[in-house]
Amino acid sequence: MVTAAAFDCDVLVIGGGIIGLSTAYALTRAAPGTSVVVLEKEPGPARHQTGRNSGVIHSGIYYRPGSLKARFAVRGAAEMVKFCAEYGIPHEVTGKLIVATDREELPRLHALVQRGRENGIPVRELGPAGIAEYEPQVQGVAAIRVGTTGVCDFGAVAAQLAEASGASGAEVLYGEEVRVVDRRPWGVAVRTAGGRVVRARTLVNCAGLHCDRVARLAGDEPGMRIVPFRGEYYELARPELVRGLVYPVPDPAFPFLGVHLTRGIEGGVHVGPNAVPALAREGYDWSTVHPRELAATLTWPGTWQIARRHWRYGTGELHRSLSKRAFTTAVRRLLPPVTEDDLRPAAAGVRAQAVLRDGTLADDFLIKESLRTVHVLNAPSPAATASLPIGREVARRALAHLTDA
Repeated sequence: MVTAAAFDCDVLVIGGGIIGLSTAYALTRAAPGTSVVVLEKEPGPARHQTGRNSGVIHSGIYYRPGSLKARFAVRGAAEMVKFCAEYGIPHEVTGKLIVATDREELPRLHALVQRGRENGIPVRELGPAGIAEYEPQVQGVAAIRVGTTGVCDFGAVAAQLAEASGASGAEVLYGEEVRVVDRRPWGVAVRTAGGRVVRARTLVNCAGLHCDRVARLAGDEPGMRIVPFRGEYYELARPELVRGLVYPVPDPAFPFLGVHLTRGIEGGVHVGPNAVPALAREGYDWSTVHPRELAATLTWPGTWQIARRHWRYGTGELHRSLSKRAFTTAVRRLLPPVTEDDLRPAAAGVRAQAVLRDGTLADDFLIKESLRTVHVLNAPSPAATASLPIGREVARRALAHLTDA
């Protein structure tokens, strides 16, 4: 018989991004006394998706009504603003414009108005004069203003979640990359690259860019693979051209929002991202290539299905990646005064996009369970916005595994 003394913790969380840390935070509040350990391979929190995005608190307007993304983003946006205010984290509710630059985009813009209303989001429709009222330098035939969108520092949010979880008894360990997962009927044991062994009653996989790999280490076939897409950004040398947040009308066939303009909490304006295949899970530039990871991407059948269906879209993204002139042309559809000299390279991010075997891009958050394990397998944007309700949902599932033990 395995006793409680045989375990190092009740719940072991792999991944110290905003989802893993939000899960730890939720566990310490939902079930005080539950012992929690978080293992993060980097020397600090939020070093990848969480700390490499534009910092937008999304309203939830884009997401299918009733989906996890819609429910968690709408709820999470309000909670994120409250969390930032409570802990003194810089944030601002700025609102944003979604702008149609030609009449062909109007049906999609009107569909977003309807979707926003179904999701309970206040939306205001604007003509060219209304656009100029908010953004004098932006050009468009029509737009909608979403008042609940904001900006914050998600890296600071993750650090605060780690601190608050630690204060409530959770242990967050950095520099601990998980290499082995041994799951048994009585629990789970993991070994890190440094030789540390942690035994837990339940495992939570929040490994982000590596979540599919961790699932397979645990003996589960997740039915998807992470196909990494790099988002490349520029910074606007003349930030006075943009007052707030300006987005194009997105293509509903893709989970990407298109090149947009984001005035961050520090006052600078980020332009981007485009979306190109990354040559490594953490491939933040074209020179970073991990052959084994690239081979895993290329041998997944879904990768080739994406390429076959969407090669025209992908070619355009690659062109904008390799040609600053092409990128500038795309930006000028929204912001005509921009020149190539106005765009300065900024840090890139990588999106952990779950792709199914048939080439379907997972559109919603994807959480799967198996024996003593909860896997978070798709949590790209708006996961940072929705991190507090996602963390509660994952914590609820983990605690159910403890109850069933």
